[in-house]
Amino acid sequence: MPLVAMTREMGSLGQEVAARLSDRLRRKLVHHEIVGQLASKMRLQQSHVIRFLDGKSGMWERLTTDKTSLSIFTAAETLDIAESGEVGVIHGWGGAHLLRSVPHVLCVRVCAPRAVRVRRMMERLGTNDGEFVEHEIKLSDEAHTAITRRRFGIDWHQPEHYDLVLNTERLTIDECVDEVEKLLTDPAFQETAESRQTLADLGLQARVRAALRQDPRTRAALITIAADQGRVTLSGMLEDGLNQNDVADVAARVAGVKDVAIDLRIIGPTRRLHIDG
Repeated sequence: MPLVAMTREMGSLGQEVAARLSDRLRRKLVHHEIVGQLASKMRLQQSHVIRFLDGKSGMWERLTTDKTSLSIFTAAETLDIAESGEVGVIHGWGGAHLLRSVPHVLCVRVCAPRAVRVRRMMERLGTNDGEFVEHEIKLSDEAHTAITRRRFGIDWHQPEHYDLVLNTERLTIDECVDEVEKLLTDPAFQETAESRQTLADLGLQARVRAALRQDPRTRAALITIAADQGRVTLSGMLEDGLNQNDVADVAARVAGVKDVAIDLRIIGPTRRLHIDG
């Protein structure tokens, strides 16, 4: 079945649209469930991760948050969830960008003008302090902008990154859900063997990257990872002191890896090694 990946935007009603869509489809919605796994892998409190992602972290939290690890582990958790087949809607976590290349994933942005979002959040919070609410929304938007630019190299506001953009200034929650459901019947978004393989390759690539990041021997390795039906190719450059055999060993131990090919250069004395195993 198709999967819907939606953006997070404070005050846009995106969370309400995601929840209503999940009810209509009778399929699970994932929103906060990823936080626990991320916090565990990074040895941080869940509140620390949430505050950082929402742009509300203090100076100390920003300094102590490993942004690279956060991106790597978020991708791995999101792709594991997508591959499980148990979820119908993923709300936030960069899913709309991470899963953009998977044909049976419908990528949706739910948005509204900032003035509308400020008014809604003021009503939701029961406050008349519009300046405070606007500041919070601005921080949240800036955090999402920085994260998507760092992880995906894109401006997440641009419509070309989505299959559907819904402006809730004039569309109701139900009207938004109606539009999503219409697209879900389109043949272009139906799940096929090829689309499942695309997702499986992305998932394996993410799991290998997460495994390399977690292992002390290979934590500093910043390399290119490609996966194709269980065959993983690792390429790029390793800093002097890192061992390509360790990289191969960690990758080979990841569930789903059938074969590892290495094409790496060691920075320092020029060496190039090809390993198939």
